[in-house]
Amino acid sequence: MNQYINVTVPVPEDILLSLRVEEDELALQMKTMVAMRLFEQQKLSLGQSAEFAGMDKLSFIKFLGQNKISVFASAAEIEEDYKAALAW
Repeated sequence: MNQYINVTVPVPEDILLSLRVEEDELALQMKTMVAMRLFEQQKLSLGQSAEFAGMDKLSFIKFLGQNKISVFASAAEIEEDYKAALAW
């Protein structure tokens, strides 16, 4: 089982007021957005990103879809991988 650390991010109080969210809700939104971005940048796997967001894989896939991010590689990435495999 993974050990967890807490990361503190200072947020101006007026931002919370503008967003009309509580601290816990903002923290959850930030976690899911960071997880989504790290997945999109291919820095974390789907499973790692889902865990980071505090979701199961299916829920995270749905979240990605709602944000128009595909879990599938693009045609260009597939072609690049294919060419690399042939060269190998």
